[in-house]
Amino acid sequence: MTWLASLRAYRRPEVVSLVFLGFSAGLPYLLVFSTLTAWLRDEGISRSMIGFFAWIGMMYSIKVIWAPFVDRLRLPWLTRVLGQRRSWMLAGQLGIVLALVAMSLVGTGALGLLALLSLVVAFSSATQDIAIDAYRIEIAEVEQQAALSAGYIAGYRIALLVSGAGALYAAEYLGWGSAYQVMAAFGLIGVITTLVIARPKDQDVAALATVWQAGFGAWVRTLFFEPITDFFRRNGRFALFILAFIALYRLSDITMGIMANPFYLDLGFSKVEIANVAKGLGFGMSLLGSFLGGLLVLRFGLLSTLLIGAGAVALTNVLFAILALFEPSLAGLALVISVDNLSGGIAVTSFVAYLSSLTATAYTATQYALFSSLMTLPGKFTSGFSGLVVDQVGYPSFFLMSGLLGLPAVLMVIYLMRRRV
Repeated sequence: MTWLASLRAYRRPEVVSLVFLGFSAGLPYLLVFSTLTAWLRDEGISRSMIGFFAWIGMMYSIKVIWAPFVDRLRLPWLTRVLGQRRSWMLAGQLGIVLALVAMSLVGTGALGLLALLSLVVAFSSATQDIAIDAYRIEIAEVEQQAALSAGYIAGYRIALLVSGAGALYAAEYLGWGSAYQVMAAFGLIGVITTLVIARPKDQDVAALATVWQAGFGAWVRTLFFEPITDFFRRNGRFALFILAFIALYRLSDITMGIMANPFYLDLGFSKVEIANVAKGLGFGMSLLGSFLGGLLVLRFGLLSTLLIGAGAVALTNVLFAILALFEPSLAGLALVISVDNLSGGIAVTSFVAYLSSLTATAYTATQYALFSSLMTLPGKFTSGFSGLVVDQVGYPSFFLMSGLLGLPAVLMVIYLMRRRV
């Protein structure tokens, strides 16, 4: 495929709709991740406690538990009016908006309740992700998934700018509570998008009622076991290697991500400087990386792009370690942030397309939720200890250690490339 033909793929209406859905999916993520850690650190919460808050993000990693219900279960009235995918999208979006408002009212004075509300945001967000991922996979063929993924990630990155830099600006001038209320208002973009996009062709979810009448065992088998056995039936024993690869591909960048904002603050940068450089410039470079990742997949193939992304992400951790060793500099921060976000955009776009290619249309939501859960679970678990590691060995050693976690993914992509030859 030529470069010009690759560029035309971004003009399709489906790609444009995925930009807005990507925004809706990306908005809550930082609000229970790095933006939340900045809020906690700004209020004097210890780094060890902040590290434990990373486990809230594990909600995204266990969404496979309730993904079968999103795949098959009809919501009263909503499913009849909006269809299977859009009804679950809307339910998740409303949960996000309401919980963000509640977080803004509670604040860090009631840390336990704030953590509980953060869990509600993460659960609602993960539910929305399940429905959007299924919608994205079902509206286009496999060869078009890279462009759809790029559109989705572009919207996702825009949302990260809003919930990252935007939230920091709002917190600086309005306070943290008001900042989270502003973010809740942005959440309405997802609600509007869900209501106006075309209703996709639904799966036969009505069959679930018949299965339930056949007995609880048949119901459990249909929801939970058939999607998994289908994947192993199609891939045989090699399925175990695929699952291990999924679990390890993003281990490096997820592990270090929770400490990024505390790292910038501990270096002495203000919230406005972080917003300008780490979020503003980072947004532009990640958007470029996502766009470039989609083009590279269409031009050179999926596995080659996966290799480029995996290697670049691991190497950028070394740049963070170097940054921690020298006197703080906005220019140095800008350089590291640029390279990190560019490589991350390439890696994520290609990896989302890879995961999409693994699903069967009969179990889209459940199987993709399984893959995306495996993608984040190891990193979310290890990142929970990141604050303790930084306190013990310091930032330079921490970033070097997280960089080494990316080497297995590089080797596994090389194996996949040789296996396909």
